[in-house]
Amino acid sequence: MKELAAAILLCLGSAFMLLGAVGVFRFPDLYSRVQASAKAATLGVTLMILALTIFFADFGITVSALLVIGFFCLTAPVAGHMIARAAYFSGVPLWGDRVTDELKKALEEQERRDARTASRGPDAG
Repeated sequence: MKELAAAILLCLGSAFMLLGAVGVFRFPDLYSRVQASAKAATLGVTLMILALTIFFADFGITVSALLVIGFFCLTAPVAGHMIARAAYFSGVPLWGDRVTDELKKALEEQERRDARTASRGPDAG
């Protein structure tokens, strides 16, 4: 029974990894590709490591696997975010059909606030 559950989780994890790879090739811009790879990889690796814990059913392996899952769930999305942020500030263009650029609006508003604060002088704070 545990072999069947492990096999199902391995297949699901592989499917998510495959979908992430397809997303990297099919999505139109870097930002969509980064999201596809980070989300699919996180879910795929999580399912595969859960399959490992079910198959071996050992306390030491389970603890190690849960630590790996926790570490991966913390680092992969953050790494994807940082890559996309670095690309944005480096000037990598958004996809042509993208309607809004919410980060640009937020940065412009922050610049306006900073300019107002700077015009008041150092004692205004």
